[in-house]
Amino acid sequence: MVVGDRLGKVGLGLGKGNEVSDAIRKGGENARARLTSVSLNGGTIPHEVYSEFGGAKVLLRPASPGTGLICGPTVRKVVESAGVKDILSKSLGSKNPANVAKATLAALYRLRSRDSILKSRGLKSTPPSSL
Repeated sequence: MVVGDRLGKVGLGLGKGNEVSDAIRKGGENARARLTSVSLNGGTIPHEVYSEFGGAKVLLRPASPGTGLICGPTVRKVVESAGVKDILSKSLGSKNPANVAKATLAALYRLRSRDSILKSRGLKSTPPSSL
């Protein structure tokens, strides 16, 4: 189960149980407990990212505003929950939904904004110069 606040936080959880309702409840609890922030650039992602999990491979690319979500159903659920509005993606390899979701989540976790990269290098962020 995927849970997100559509503002940059997303989590993935798995629940098992004798009844379907118990499994859904446990999956939701696990996903909410694992909510993690992802770097977004407005309504899209800051840069291209590729990730693998098991046999599933996912490529995520930023898109211009108004493009929408150009992706498969499993990737769509994950990125929608994170709050992404414009993205291009390609899912390669395995079509197992659990592995595709985990690969997508791993790709989102690897995203870093320009400011966070500069901060980790000990540099100051400068505003873009106006011409």
